[in-house]
Amino acid sequence: MVQDTLLNRLAVEVNKMIKRFLYIHFFVILIFAFIPFEPTLKADSSIYDERLALYKKTEALSQIPWYYIAAIDQYERNSQTKISEDQLISISIPEEQWFGLGNHSLIMDEHMIDLFSGIGKDGDGDRKADPQNPEDILFTMANILLTSGPTEDDIKIALFNYYQRDLTVKTIMNTASVFRKFQKLDLTERDFPVSISHNYSYRSTWGDRRGFGGLRIHEGTDIFAGYGTPVKSTTYGVVELMGWNLYGGWRIGIRDINNIYHYYGHLNGYSDDIQVGQIVQPGDVLGSVGSSGYGPPGTAGKFPPHLHYGMYKDNGYSEWSFDPYPYLKRWERMAKSGN
Repeated sequence: MVQDTLLNRLAVEVNKMIKRFLYIHFFVILIFAFIPFEPTLKADSSIYDERLALYKKTEALSQIPWYYIAAIDQYERNSQTKISEDQLISISIPEEQWFGLGNHSLIMDEHMIDLFSGIGKDGDGDRKADPQNPEDILFTMANILLTSGPTEDDIKIALFNYYQRDLTVKTIMNTASVFRKFQKLDLTERDFPVSISHNYSYRSTWGDRRGFGGLRIHEGTDIFAGYGTPVKSTTYGVVELMGWNLYGGWRIGIRDINNIYHYYGHLNGYSDDIQVGQIVQPGDVLGSVGSSGYGPPGTAGKFPPHLHYGMYKDNGYSEWSFDPYPYLKRWERMAKSGN
């Protein structure tokens, strides 16, 4: 009887341990499912060359500048969780749009597609509009952009009509401007956000409790450094926002080409040449470390000087913060090694 009781207790404890393991396992899977893509290793340069050749061929056929096509493809690549970095083209157009509503035959003949008001186009001259063919996909997307006209404003209208979201339009246009300036796709360099030649310290602080303005979590990593320490862009992107914020003081927001928003808070001031809409690259000085924030404009000194660095991922439907600490550690190693 005693032995049976002990066995029963042992079975109960084992079941509890199994349940705890399963809960932890599920939680870990859930976390990794939402970790955004951010290039860690330099991809084979041939993939960039191949993509660029396709974008420029599409430009020759449609007269839509290649960097708009490239920006849409880049946006799609960073909005979908199941696309790998080495996939050639990431744009995916729904079948009902490609072939037309009611066209259940899915015949790739352009005349049949036109008959059902589909949008699929033949981009490689084989007389088929194949939704799996990269050239056909890109040419079809270029024709979607042309529905409103060829100018930049026309393209913005076409993008909004297709995606129905202002932030998506802004992200694609920003990415296009970056590609246009640097005339290449291989933009994988990164930098640490404060000068490594100055004294600084940081640890993982994402998710910590904060009380000012109401109980909330800390959506970033604090990098402590002296007043005036240079603050730098970590990535290629466009300055989307700057000015005073009740919590972050003088801050800058940069949207990069991977659909990630980089937030720099508590600045002491800005560099003279920094303005909204400006294209930046890794290492560009944005301003300097300060202690601004937690009050009306001009409030400073309520905490030791530091940079609040936050990262927010956009997936085309919503935007959320994630822990920048692992990325900061990697970029710090890259900056110190000169790579």
